[in-house]
Amino acid sequence: MTVVDAHHHVWDLSVRDQDWITGPELRPLRRNFTVGDLAPEARAAGVGRTVLVQTITVPEETPEFLALAAEHELIAGVVGWTDLTRPDVAEELARLRELPGGRYLKGIRHQVQGEADPRWLLRADVRRGLSAVAEAGLVYDLVVLPHQLPACAEAAADLPGLTFVLDHLGKPPIASGALEPWTRDVRALAALPNTVCKLSGMVTEADIAAWTVADLRPYADTVLDAFGPARLMFGSDWPVCTLAASYGQVLATTLELIAEGEREQILQATATRVYGL
Repeated sequence: MTVVDAHHHVWDLSVRDQDWITGPELRPLRRNFTVGDLAPEARAAGVGRTVLVQTITVPEETPEFLALAAEHELIAGVVGWTDLTRPDVAEELARLRELPGGRYLKGIRHQVQGEADPRWLLRADVRRGLSAVAEAGLVYDLVVLPHQLPACAEAAADLPGLTFVLDHLGKPPIASGALEPWTRDVRALAALPNTVCKLSGMVTEADIAAWTVADLRPYADTVLDAFGPARLMFGSDWPVCTLAASYGQVLATTLELIAEGEREQILQATATRVYGL
């Protein structure tokens, strides 16, 4: 089975800064991470296709990522960024798809986790943008914090024609061991049929210096029960994961957390279907 990694990043600090990489804890990420760096690690782990996901909210990044997808066979899809609130968002999505590599555009993401308004997704201008994403046949990735999950559920209920993909389980507080209210809110989101979840980002929400598989299991088990394997997909979150684990360790940990009968869906089929790879 060829594994699909549904969530990773790349960046080149000589092209532009990643202004979110601040403080001593993130210092190991303050260097370039390229497709060339990722490819041997992916091959060694049995990963044959990936989804490249946006990192910062600048319009130049998405065309660059589409060009990378056209150049590298490993990248099967791109989740890019555009300003959902711009009046011509539908035209902008169409323009992106006409660029070199435009056929690899599979979804859109915004750093909702950085928005002060916990109901940002429900603003009228944002909703209009989300509707345009749906009409374009794209999916919408949710990078949110736990307190923003109720708004995610409202948005998904309001837009049943748009598939919402929850990144990193909604960033539960694994390091503290707390389960509520995250469990309640992620289950409410999962109750909606147009929602999917990435089994990703857990090692960096745990204690990055001393996490164990047992620390992650209650959170993985919750989304496994809530979404089911047909709506779960594996994502490495490389290179962010390297703060806590190697690429191979992240995949090996995922294999420990899921049953053998769940592997085909989570490691390949869900991402292939949802992103149209």
